[in-house]
Amino acid sequence: CDQGGECELQDLSMGYGRSVSRFVERKRTIPDENLGPLVETEMTRCIQCTRCIRVMSEVAGTYELGGMERGERLQIGTYVGKPLMSELSGNVIDVCPVGALTNKPFRFKARAWELIARESIGYHDALGSNLWLHTRRGEVLRSVPRDNEAINECWLSDRDRYSHEGLKAADRATMPMIRKNGELVETSWAEALAFVADRLRESGGDIGALVAPLTSSEEGHLLARLLRGLGSDAIDHRLRQADFSDAPRASAFETPFAAIEKAGAVLLIGCHPRNELPLLNHRLRKAARAGAKVYVVNPLDLEFNFDLAGKHIATPAAMVDIVLGLARAANDAGHLPASSSLAKELTRATANESAKDWIARLADAGVSTVILGEAAVQHAEASWLRAAAKFIARVTGSGYNEIPSGANAIGLADAGVAPQKDGREAAAMLASPPKNLIVYQAGSADFAEPAAFERARSETGFYVYMGAYACAGVRSKAQAVLPIGLPPEIDASYTNIDGTVQTVAAAARLPGEARPGWKVLRALGSALALDGFGFTEIGEVRAQMGKAQTATPSRDAEPRTPSASSPYTFERIATTAIYRADAVLRRSPALNAHPLTRGAMAVLNPADAGKLGLQDGDRVRVEDTLLPAAIDAAVPEGAVWIEAGYAEVAALPGHGSALTIARASA
Repeated sequence: CDQGGECELQDLSMGYGRSVSRFVERKRTIPDENLGPLVETEMTRCIQCTRCIRVMSEVAGTYELGGMERGERLQIGTYVGKPLMSELSGNVIDVCPVGALTNKPFRFKARAWELIARESIGYHDALGSNLWLHTRRGEVLRSVPRDNEAINECWLSDRDRYSHEGLKAADRATMPMIRKNGELVETSWAEALAFVADRLRESGGDIGALVAPLTSSEEGHLLARLLRGLGSDAIDHRLRQADFSDAPRASAFETPFAAIEKAGAVLLIGCHPRNELPLLNHRLRKAARAGAKVYVVNPLDLEFNFDLAGKHIATPAAMVDIVLGLARAANDAGHLPASSSLAKELTRATANESAKDWIARLADAGVSTVILGEAAVQHAEASWLRAAAKFIARVTGSGYNEIPSGANAIGLADAGVAPQKDGREAAAMLASPPKNLIVYQAGSADFAEPAAFERARSETGFYVYMGAYACAGVRSKAQAVLPIGLPPEIDASYTNIDGTVQTVAAAARLPGEARPGWKVLRALGSALALDGFGFTEIGEVRAQMGKAQTATPSRDAEPRTPSASSPYTFERIATTAIYRADAVLRRSPALNAHPLTRGAMAVLNPADAGKLGLQDGDRVRVEDTLLPAAIDAAVPEGAVWIEAGYAEVAALPGHGSALTIARASA
């Protein structure tokens, strides 16, 4: 049994049971149901304690498991024979006291007594869930939750539980490489660092860095120090953002994460927490079940596992007008002045009765919160959504909370991984690439405009990739590849949505000649003879970070310009697929086999599909990209939902862009 060595029933039997069974009757057998790629079943072992049913109904909130039949015929299953769809389904493994429900990817990989448990944290969202990494001979074989009541309690999202499989991807970068005579060849670290240092020394300050938001604070601090030592302020981690007019900066939640479940009213703007922060959704569900009123302004009518008090579903462009209408209602009801630019915009906004009711509920609740999600942060007019949401929060006494775009966006902002003076942000670097470009742990799917990134790394004069995966795009375009470790393989610090700095030690062995990023940056800074790189321990880097003061200037949103509409175009809704959010998730076989990894498709409203003469499964041409079509009333008319994170949609423009769609000829 795969549960051997950590089985509650085994422990009780060993401690108090007889050595010989008194049961002489024929034992029953129960067929095993396929619950999907994450949870393995051996239901003959089930003792019908119903813990799994309670976890799915009370924690995950999806009611996917139940008891069928009665008496000795009782069986636990889904009844309909479909895989578990919940983003928290793996927690049934932890509560099962026997070997009936086990970890499918881990099945028969190791025994419990062979594993070493290392403290770590999740790095696929900004919550930083506490977990244990179970390793054997330096290889991560399993992730299980570590109790922390203020963060993840005792639960773990499926992407934090199963992502470790991506550490063993076939395209891991294991050796330094440089381009010689047009070919990328393996070399020594000394030669690779000298090659990169020689080119960067001649950059004349014409250099930029694009940094994945899962990068640790130490690496971010050193990379920012390196660039500024070379005379450049062009560094950014906000790869999925489109609107930089108000100089956005990731910051901690004003409402403590653990206090969200005590809120009396919640306003979600462009946010689907089940997809973006599964354990935030768990807290919101607890609040809703306790009587909280939850209001939603979203571009998609996606399913929530708790009751909503009100919702507005609209295209990305129309969302801005709805939120400004809410701000107008707050302005009419409150006595706090709006900023000059917002006040001017509010004179044109309209507050209907539902907007006034929502604002009144937020103001009257003892604890209330406003939460901005991915579809707001990545919006082309995100600055206006932020300005309106902050004003609503201020007038109603609510906490303003913006979900950071990435695991360590707050830590990187604190470390100076964003332009501070006249530097260029990510979008500007893609539009006009610097002569020398460092890409740190990022791939094209990490950008709001993957095609723009592909153009930028083709057009730049010297492209250095520092990361864990040497994919085909890296191998074909990079002049140098410096392999560095991923979060479970390095000592690192991350700042979560409460502003808590969590420090973890390396748990896994680095593959091949890969090195921790901070060590590579230290060596590169020393080779360039820059100040501040003369250290040998990561503790010295952290001490240096504590002395550094970084500040990102804030600005008001720029004046709005109405977007032109056309009957032949659709606004793209480009939320990121839950298991495609970063490079590690995209390489996890179990998560890629999950039904929530739907694949690239164009999802249209039934009315729009009817006008185009489309049915489910038809092929459509979106700009120059061919995609299968799907029909779903969750998509508003005039919009098309094409999830980001898939290679097939890399050529398409980002969230809120106007797309032409036509039925593909046979």
